[in-house]
This record gives sequence, C-alpha cells and structure tokens, in this order.
Amino acid sequence: MPYNGALLDVHDKGIGIVKYLQGKGFLITGATGFLAKVLIEKILRTVPDVGKIYLLIKAKNKEAANERMKNEIINTELFRCLQQKHGKSYQAFMLSKLVPVVGNVCESNLGLDDDTATAIMHDVNIIVNSAANTTFDERYDVSLDINTGGPSRAMLFAKKCKKLKLFLQISTAYVNGQRQGRVMEKPFSFGDSIARERMTFGTTETSSFPMLSVQDEIKLVLDRKQGLEGNALAQNMKELGSERAKKYGWQDTYVFSKAMGEMLIDNMRGDVPVVIIRPSVIESTYKEPFPGWMEGNRMMDPIVLYYGKGQLTGFLVDPNGVLDVVPADMVVNATLAAIAKHGAAGKSESNIYQIASSVVNPLVFRDLANLLYEHFNSLPCVDAKGRPIRVPTMKVFNTMEDFSFHLKSVEQAKYLANIYAPYTFYGGRFDNSNTERLMRCMSEEEKRTFGFDVGSINWRDYITNVHIPGLRRHVMKGRGMLS
Repeated sequence: MPYNGALLDVHDKGIGIVKYLQGKGFLITGATGFLAKVLIEKILRTVPDVGKIYLLIKAKNKEAANERMKNEIINTELFRCLQQKHGKSYQAFMLSKLVPVVGNVCESNLGLDDDTATAIMHDVNIIVNSAANTTFDERYDVSLDINTGGPSRAMLFAKKCKKLKLFLQISTAYVNGQRQGRVMEKPFSFGDSIARERMTFGTTETSSFPMLSVQDEIKLVLDRKQGLEGNALAQNMKELGSERAKKYGWQDTYVFSKAMGEMLIDNMRGDVPVVIIRPSVIESTYKEPFPGWMEGNRMMDPIVLYYGKGQLTGFLVDPNGVLDVVPADMVVNATLAAIAKHGAAGKSESNIYQIASSVVNPLVFRDLANLLYEHFNSLPCVDAKGRPIRVPTMKVFNTMEDFSFHLKSVEQAKYLANIYAPYTFYGGRFDNSNTERLMRCMSEEEKRTFGFDVGSINWRDYITNVHIPGLRRHVMKGRGMLS
C-alpha cells in the first residue's frame, strides 16, 4: 500500500516546528514580560540549536540590560528545567544564545545603536513584537506610543532585516472591542471602527460616522498636551483615551491602542509575512515547563486573592457570562507552530490566530465562583495569627448598585469592578477556527510537545489544582498559607 504510506509520512512530519526553528535568529521585544519569558524558555528547551535570540530590553546601558536579563530571565524559577538539564553549563548555554540589547519600541530604529542594529539586521529571521502596555485605563499618549507606535516602529525595522522570514505581533483577542456573538479571526484594515461596523449592520448609511484615522488620533494627543503638565496632563490623557476608545467602539484605551497597532502593521507590511496572535486572558502555565507558573497579578487574580483572604465576598459579573482564559504555555505553543508554518511558507500574507476558550470550552463565571469557594474552603488562607480564613460562598452581582451595597469598604474592589465590567459582561465569543486548523497540521509528536488544544482543558482541575496553587506560590510567595 505505497499510497497510504506516503500519506502517513506527510502527516508524521507535521509542520516541522523543531526543524524549522533550528538555527533561526530571533529578535524579541518586551523580552522581560510574562509571555515572552515563557516563549524564550520553550524555544531553548525544545530547540537548543536555535540561533541567537536578541532580547530588546529597556535599560540605561549594556551592563544594566545584562543585569536585567540575568535577574529577570536566566536566574528565575521559570527556567529551572533548563537549569537541571544543563547543570554546571547552564549559564554558559544561556549566554551563548541570549543577547541582551538596549532598546525601546518607543524610539526610532527601536532605540538601538547603529552597530547593534546592523548586526541584528544581518542575523535575524523572526521578529516577535511582544512589547506592550497592558493597563486598561492607561494615559492615551503612553498607550498610543507603545501599543500603536511600537508595532509600526518594529515593522519599519523588520523591513530592513535582510533575512527576515516572519513578523509576529502579540496582540489580544479583545482588540475585537464591542463586537458581539461569535467573533471571527479577521484582520483590521486602516479606518476600521467597531462603532461604524455596529452602526451600519443591516444598513448602508455610514457617512454620518467618521472613519477612524490613527494619524488623527496621534495629532489629537499632541494638540491636547499643549500647555498641560503634571496631574492635569495625566488626568486629561486618561480621560481622552477612554473617551476616544468608546467613541469608536472599544471598551478601553488598552484594546483600542492595540487594535490601531494591528491596523498599522497591516498597512505597512508590504511583502513581509505577518502572523498576529490574539490570546484572550493569559493565565498560569497548564503543563510546561511546570504547571502553575505565573508572574504578577493577571486579570482575574486580584479578585481570586481578595476572596481567598476574606476581603471580598463577591464580584460584579454576569453569572452566565464567560471568562475567556488561556494558559500561557498553550499561547506559546500556538505561537511557535504559527512561526514554523508561515515562516516556511514565506507568503506575504497576514494570518490571525485567536487563542481563546469561549467558543470551544467556555468557563462560566457561576462555575468559577463555585470552584473558588471549594478551593479556599478545603485549603484556606491564614490570617496574621495563623488562623484559617473561612470564606462564604462567592456571590455574583449583576449590578453595580448591588455590588457597592455589599462592599462599602473595599475601594480597590470597586475600582476593579469598574475597570473589568466590559470584560465580565462581555458579549463576544472568540472563534478560533484558524487555530484549530493549525493544530490539525501538526504530527502526533508535535501535538504532544507543542499542544494548544484549549478544548481539552478540564477547568475544575486547572483552576483548583494548577492556577490557584500557582498564584499562592508565585504571586503571594506562600504568604498566608498553612504551613
């Protein structure tokens, strides 16, 4: 049966992720961020013969960049599997692969000095732009500079790279703004606006609503800043971002500025092959390099911790709504599969991958509240005197009035409720057909090593046995736990 054998052989090879990544040179911006570190760790563990990985790091000089790389990457617990694997030669291995470079996506030529820029332009095959400001209510000028201007400066730099095979942008599924129902993986083009889309749904009348112009937004910010300083400037910029985002159909400055970043990439890419990765809420690692690793408070975590410590008895959410969560290692695996597939294809196209759970495996808020109660009831946090903190069943409130009435004391919780309301009452569900198709291109072995089947996650197991223990260990650093 030679015909079947040939077919089997093709499927066995899959995408060829490891083979493709061997010897490839990377430039990664936002290299000390949560997701970028999981990406770096995975590449070095699965493809030790990768080329140089240049890490763009904000620092005052080379020594300071080196110091940040050692403290925030090489010597962190995330890399412990690699440390065990390489033993005494670990530091030497890491320093042979990772090259810290002083730079900043907010500066032209990424803030690189001429010699470094030239070296990277001759060496790099793949650029991963992971630098971002993820504060929902950030100042508009700050957000625009990093999340909109950053991708355009990175793309300008990419076009000067002689051996470039692919430009990959880490975005967010929430660039889809206030789109409702099933939200497809489609690219943004210049002038797109969610408000315009929603207004014109089923009608041809669009002339009354202005087109979104990124250039005009940048000019507006410059004009508004004239004569303002200090607190007045900061306040004005925060309000302006929120106002402009809502005007055009996005829920906050963060996702609005990220969407405009995608528009600039699409507009500028020319013949550069592009992949845009849109994860939903990225949370702790599912399996690799070990379950539950995370850093900093991600979106839902402050609420989980306030509740566990007995400082919060409920939260403002739609009980039947869905929290769209994806583990960091699955996002990284999908990213590497997409790099190998499209880097090898070399087509000048833009490919969008939404890595999200709300369509294939929804986590409903009401169920999450029950899981949190079960967890903290069986493994309570402890107070300052070492006594277990008993938590009541977590209440879910539909309105701010109800929530505020129950929460007279915790100002921070009210602030979070306000900021998160567009997400906790979100009506969109992220389709991930492209991501599912990408998975089908993989061999069985690749699925084991680079799996990202969000549909396979058992939420009870992940939340109870992986995520909350990870939070307690890595974010609370074991404080408030029974010894």
